[in-house]
Amino acid sequence: LSYLKYKSNIIYSFFPFYFYLVIGGNVKVVQGGTAILPCHVTGTNDDLTQITWQRRTREKPHNDNFLTILPREGVQFVNGGDDRFKYIGNFNNKNGTLQLSNVALKDEGRYTCIFTLFPSGNQKTEILLIVIVPPFTNIKDNLPTLGTEEVLFATCTAAGSKPPAEVRWLTDALGEKVRTTTNSTQYDNDTTTTVSSLFGVPTSEINGHQVQCVISSDAMSKEETLPFSIQIYFPPTEVNIRAISENSFECVTESFLQSAVKVDGAKLQLLSLTSDLNGLYQCEASNAYGTKHGQLYVHVASGEVSLDLAVQFKRGKVSCPRTQRPGQRAQGSNQRPSGYRYASQPPEPRSPH
Repeated sequence: LSYLKYKSNIIYSFFPFYFYLVIGGNVKVVQGGTAILPCHVTGTNDDLTQITWQRRTREKPHNDNFLTILPREGVQFVNGGDDRFKYIGNFNNKNGTLQLSNVALKDEGRYTCIFTLFPSGNQKTEILLIVIVPPFTNIKDNLPTLGTEEVLFATCTAAGSKPPAEVRWLTDALGEKVRTTTNSTQYDNDTTTTVSSLFGVPTSEINGHQVQCVISSDAMSKEETLPFSIQIYFPPTEVNIRAISENSFECVTESFLQSAVKVDGAKLQLLSLTSDLNGLYQCEASNAYGTKHGQLYVHVASGEVSLDLAVQFKRGKVSCPRTQRPGQRAQGSNQRPSGYRYASQPPEPRSPH
């Protein structure tokens, strides 16, 4: 006569004159980390003849034997091996503990450890493996232009998190001048993407204000704070042409200075390597016989800049300032103005060559 009593991850087995205790425990691990699946039996002098591991996971939804441990042969995989599993227990001590490295979301599920004892029979315990996934985070500038209607300034995204991440904005003194919305999408693998959007009226008053996006999750060791500077993009408000000499003219546009860029004649200098400079710059060279353009793709990430340069010139005077962002000033010959132009929607970053 025998019966089992389940309490947490400890299974008590009562036989005449025997008391068995099979110990396991639920495990939580970050994706890519290492999990210890504990399992051992105490309170018995019976002979241990075999330890068997079964699993029922996201990848393998049907319960199956995947590993056995024998006293002489040692570890034997069933239906194909997996080098990520390592037996770290001790057979003589009736310890069947496994180590699983480089844990993936597909490994999440229930693992059953079975001890085959003689003469009492099988004793087992179940371990629940929970895999948590940190989010991929980023802020995207929506490139708002000066206006009087509310627009989207930026979006802050925490993608592929399990459990869902919390995303919030710290707007400090802006108060009611901005508002936020948050939306979440859950996927079949139980990961969630959370997007928080920042809205406001794109005025010159709000330009340059610093805000922060704060992302937190149980899968993260600490909160992540992403700084963001609200930049309002101003089209040229006025264009004037003035004479410098008898045969040289200067084209001047009134706008706001963009201190991260310096233009000196045909020379374009990026003073601060930030993602605000990402985009397409176009230099126009022209004379009485035609016009050619050169394009420069700039992509800045983590302080490193990638460039893709494609320039074609013909004979003629060239002067190439940047003319479609704040602080523009264009110079040219007396035939027609020329200049750097910045695409309003930056292209996808390209590898330098």
